[in-house]
This record gives sequence, C-alpha cells and structure tokens, in this order.
Amino acid sequence: MNNADFIIVGAGSAGCVLAERLSSNPKVQVLLIEAGGRTNSALVTMPMGIGRTLMDQRLTTIFMTEPDMGNGNQPAIWMRGRGLGGSSAINGMIYCRGHPEDYDSWARQGCTGWGWDQMGRVFKQMEDHTLGDGGKRGVGGPLHVSIQRHRSPLTEALLDAATDLGVPRAEDANESDDATIGYSPVTIHKGRRWSSRDAFLRRAEKRSNLTIVTDTAINRLLFDGTRVRGVAGRCNGLPVEYRTAGEVILAAGALATPKLLQLSGIGPAEELRSLGIEVKFDHPGVGRHMREHKIITTQVSLNQDYSHNSRLQGTGLLAETLRYFVSRSGVLATTYDINGFIKSRPDLPRPDAQVTFWSLSTKRNLAKIELEPHPGLNAMGYPARTTSEGSVLVRSANPDDAPIIKTNFLSTEHDRDVIIGTFRFFRSIFGHEKVAPMIKAETWPGPQVQSDDEILDAARADGTCQHAIGTCRMGDSNDAVLDARLRVKGVSGLRVMDCSVMPEQVTGNTNGPIMALAWRASEIFLEDWHSADRSS
Repeated sequence: MNNADFIIVGAGSAGCVLAERLSSNPKVQVLLIEAGGRTNSALVTMPMGIGRTLMDQRLTTIFMTEPDMGNGNQPAIWMRGRGLGGSSAINGMIYCRGHPEDYDSWARQGCTGWGWDQMGRVFKQMEDHTLGDGGKRGVGGPLHVSIQRHRSPLTEALLDAATDLGVPRAEDANESDDATIGYSPVTIHKGRRWSSRDAFLRRAEKRSNLTIVTDTAINRLLFDGTRVRGVAGRCNGLPVEYRTAGEVILAAGALATPKLLQLSGIGPAEELRSLGIEVKFDHPGVGRHMREHKIITTQVSLNQDYSHNSRLQGTGLLAETLRYFVSRSGVLATTYDINGFIKSRPDLPRPDAQVTFWSLSTKRNLAKIELEPHPGLNAMGYPARTTSEGSVLVRSANPDDAPIIKTNFLSTEHDRDVIIGTFRFFRSIFGHEKVAPMIKAETWPGPQVQSDDEILDAARADGTCQHAIGTCRMGDSNDAVLDARLRVKGVSGLRVMDCSVMPEQVTGNTNGPIMALAWRASEIFLEDWHSADRSS
C-alpha cells in the first residue's frame, strides 16, 4: 500500500487509538504496521493471565538494561507488548488519568494544546465508566473502565488503616488530585481485559480506508531530502517498503521509537557517526531524558487465607479456571486490588508517590513470576514523577541489535527520598492495629531493613513498572525533539505519538494517559490534514 495519508508504525496503546480515530474520516487512508501478530490468546483476555503473558515472547519483547548502581549493579528486565494492542494487552490494567496539574505543567513548557482543558475533555469522551458520569467521568466512550471487584476483610482493613493515616478512601481515585486510596480503577469489562485493540481497533478494522499489516518490523525511514516519504523493514524475513505522500507517525514506544529514529540518522550526531550511521538530522534529545517508575516492594505472609496464592495453584486454580470460563468472575477476573496516591512527606502540596496492594505474593525471582506457597500480600510503590533520567541509544547500525538502555535510577535526592517515604508508609500500614493481627511476618525485604540506606538497597534489588517516557519529548526547550503538534523538529512528514513524547511523567500509570494523548493527537493530525488538503 503506497497511497496512505498516514503510516502508523506500531499498533500498541497509542497506535490502535490513532488508527481508529484517523480512519473515522472515510476520506483518510491509514496504514497501521505492527511488528507482532494478531494473537487471540485466552491468557491475554483473562486479567490474571498477566503472570503468563509477561514472559511469553510471542506477546512480549524483552529488553535488558545496562547494569548500574540504581539496579544494584545488575541488568534489569524490561518488557513491552508485542502484537495488536501492544503493552495494553499484557499490562496490569490499572487505569489512571494523571492529575490536571501534570498536563497544565506541560502546557507551561510549550506544549500548547495539551493542558487539562483539552485533556480532561478527551478523557471524558474516551471513557465508559461503570460508576457513571459523576461530573468528571466519561460514559458511552469506547474504553470500558470499572472498579476492581475483589473485596476481603484484608483489603477493607488496608483501606481503613490508610484512612487513619491521612490517606482518605475514595470510590474513584481518579476524581481527586490530593492523597487518596481505593479499589483500583481498571480497564476490565465483564471479566475481560479491555486493551486498546478491544476498545479502538476492533471497531475500525473492517473499514475500507484502514489497512493493518502485522509481523512486519520497521527499521528505517525513507527520505526525499528533508522529508520522510515512507518506511522500510522486513516481513517474514523479506524486505518491504511502504511509501506515502502524507505523513509517517511513529508509535513504537519509548524504547523502539528513539531506536528507529537513530537507525534512520535522526539523533545525537556524534554518537551516530561513531557507529557508522549517516546523520540526517542532529537531534541530541532523541533517546535522552528517559524517566521510569522505579519501585520499592514489601511482601508479608498472612495468618489467614485472604490471599489469592492458594486459588492460583493446584486444585484451587482448577476451580477458579472453571469459574472464570463459566461466569467470567472470580480471582482470574481480577488484578491489583488497591491503588492510591500518597505524600511521602506531610508538608507536600500534592501526592508524589503511587502505591498498590495485591492479595498475592511471589518468590524473589525478577526473571519469572512464581507464587509463594503460603498466603501473602504484595505492596508496591514508587515516585509518581521521578527526576532521575536515563537514556536509550542504538548499539550499532544493525537493527537486530538491542539498544543500550541506561536507567540511572535513584540518582537524585528527590527519588531516593520518595522511595524511603513510601516504604515507611507501608510499614505504618502493616503495623496499624486493623492490619497487624492479619500479618504473620514481613518476608521482603524483611524486618532487618531499618535505615534509609538499607531501604534504598532493597529498592535497588527491585524492578520497575515498565512506564518509560520522555525519549522524544515535546516542548519548546532546545533539546525537545518534537513541537507541540508532535512534528519532529527540522523534518517534514514525520510525527511521533507514544510515551516517548511526554515531557514529564503524569501521576500514575501511563496506559490511560497515552490512549488519551493519542486521541488528542488524532484531532491535531486531522486538523493539519484538512488544512493541507484545502491548500493543495
């Protein structure tokens, strides 16, 4: 297909939204290209299937980071979705909007059109929330959002303890910009994961003006002078090219998009030349300013069986599997129980950390998810808006070589302080009179961890939330890669729309925000398409 108005590279959380919204105009021809396949695995649609899908290389691309101090001098495993739906088909399904101030901060940095006045409207248009409108939520949109179903005496005690500690309970944690906690808002619909493929692409895939190509890895942009005219890659081992008189939109994610730009000669000139890559445009910001949510976890064993562990192993799993396929209910229809936003210090104007609680516990093996044999609970937290910055750089001119990912975790005092404050919040929760009687012991990192340095060492041994952003950020700074209309500065016919465009993190998980950003981006792209069409 060489007559597309838009070629979208990547059918993930953003790419599926872009494809649906752009092709909603029947005059616009859209080509969507995805490196992965069209999986219909039951483990993808089953919410608790996350434990299997994250490690399934048919569904997931595995990246290894460089060892650094923030990871205890060890490499870390990063996972990204592969196939239609991308990471929204393998993630934890927690739905966060971010706070209005996050987007207004972007607008003050030159991201005109991305403040809360626009983004709040988009979220309401996009959502179909089971709680109804309530003045802030959306109803009738394509993205189903519900509140986590699982309840137990343990989860109720955790919420009561948090309230006593100054973090009030809310029916919908997305309604408040202040510290709040409640049962997790999730992208689950009638017991099924509701990915961006389900919400957006399925309703569009039969449109005559949308072509979807899978199992095709794009590794190079095609140029005509300073204008991008198409993309090149491989499909089932054979070279392919797709050309356009319109625009190419990169939606491959915060790791793959900067890699593709750099392989095509757009990036830091000195580094590219040293690898034998012809420099088309010197863009030092490509691959820089990467921010990621570095986590601190606490696990406890329980005196009573309020845990999912026994229900996800042996005969318990058999019973839950039958229950799920008969009624789409039970443990397999659930994910993280509780989600909240806290202040790591009481004097802060707004929350600076996110916390989750999940009624299960896993063995200490970051390369494989295995449940513990006894009842347990997992608590996870991280700085909501980190200040440590890493980078993504191609390793060579060979597109098959994995990029060099440097995390630089916990390199700022801010991030270290928030990690420490979050961990101490967990200790306060587990020591609370309503929760402590249910807990047998802290199994990770263990009661011997007391000092700030010991807490930070425990965090260095933990993983991340797979929420990398910022590697092709927009804004008006000198090293911003994109302008506010998501055009790569200095290059014609090329835009970016994925988590790499975020100039800063939003407060919370990134999946909901990136789908909303893609919705808003589609409005901008169609506005510019109409303007170009009228002027031609």
